[in-house]
Amino acid sequence: MKKLLSGKFIAAVVGLLVFTTACSVIWANPFANIKVDSRLVTANTKFGFNLFSKIATQQGEKNIFLSPSSISMALSMAYNGANGDTQEAMAKTMELNDITLDDLNKANSDFKVYLENMLDSKINLKIANSVWAEKSLTFNQSFMDLNKKFYYADIKNLDFSSPDAASAINNWVSENTGKKIDKLIDKIDAGTIMFLLNAIYFKGEWSDKFDTSLTYDSDFNLLNGTKKTISMMSRTGKYNYYENEKFQAIRLPYGISGDVSMYIFLPASNSTLKEFNGNLNNENWTGWMESFSEKEVNIGMPRFKSEYEIVLNDTLKALGMDIAFDPDKADFTNLISGGGVFISEVKQKTFIEVNEEGSEAAAATYVGIAKTAAVKPVIMTVDRPFFCAIADNKSGTILFMGNIVEPM
Repeated sequence: MKKLLSGKFIAAVVGLLVFTTACSVIWANPFANIKVDSRLVTANTKFGFNLFSKIATQQGEKNIFLSPSSISMALSMAYNGANGDTQEAMAKTMELNDITLDDLNKANSDFKVYLENMLDSKINLKIANSVWAEKSLTFNQSFMDLNKKFYYADIKNLDFSSPDAASAINNWVSENTGKKIDKLIDKIDAGTIMFLLNAIYFKGEWSDKFDTSLTYDSDFNLLNGTKKTISMMSRTGKYNYYENEKFQAIRLPYGISGDVSMYIFLPASNSTLKEFNGNLNNENWTGWMESFSEKEVNIGMPRFKSEYEIVLNDTLKALGMDIAFDPDKADFTNLISGGGVFISEVKQKTFIEVNEEGSEAAAATYVGIAKTAAVKPVIMTVDRPFFCAIADNKSGTILFMGNIVEPM
């Protein structure tokens, strides 16, 4: 009997262990089957480089730090409300090509889930979306549902005329950017009826940290020919590295897996950053990524911190999305019945800090939607004596004229 019970007990324990092991395999990585659509990656890369190229041309002598992923996701949310020529122009600007709206939404959903759940413990990455809608208006429910389902967007109804409205939105931004971006919206302009927001927060430790004792003061050569003393971090180790006659490049991995990395491209002494920027495109980038190989490298790089903000209206218009900003032509009938709304502003703020431990970066982007101002009719009530004329418009000939002092 004891042997029988013992046998049953052992069988039960073994069965439980097998079941627990199977469950642990399943639950260890429930997102293992999630993959990022390569078409979305290509589209975002092309769009990001197009955007960066325009901005670098305008602000070539300033620090520039963008999050194309944040901009793309915020615009994708707005894209769900676009229709007709407006949707077509947005698709062209965002390099969506053959990606349907359904595919775009699913790809963005998978992109968010993948990045937030597939990275190791040394990396913290958070992506958040929200829709802030003027509570006195009724928006198309399908638009709201799509953004909630695929972008996991918080749907917020807000009285935009309230003095606390901007603060409520800025608090959400702060909470979702590790408090690195406290104020994205300065004020809410009259006519604004919606904000579509994306926030990205990243914090990663270097796979191989820099020793602070090896950090030294060094000169940094500025574009104007002068020098500035900066703190230069230093380390020697095996890194993926690539160089050609125009630049040196290194891949600095984060975390245990190294799946996320910072890439540094240093133009050669006989070249310039402007020339490098001119060669930034998807084709070249793909080729460069395939050319890295492991080498022993002594890397010296600045410890730095930077904040950046930009209104993207003019840049997006220059890339072909001008119709979306045109109050008379924009078609966002999938956002609100009857349309009559347009994109009033696209703005992004970013933050980055790089030191011996790793990097911390944040971005927040909003797409502001405004209602087309109703044109007030000029009031003319002919209730007193008046002059009138009948004229030929082509020749300018006046055929009849007269005063009417008492209508009959």
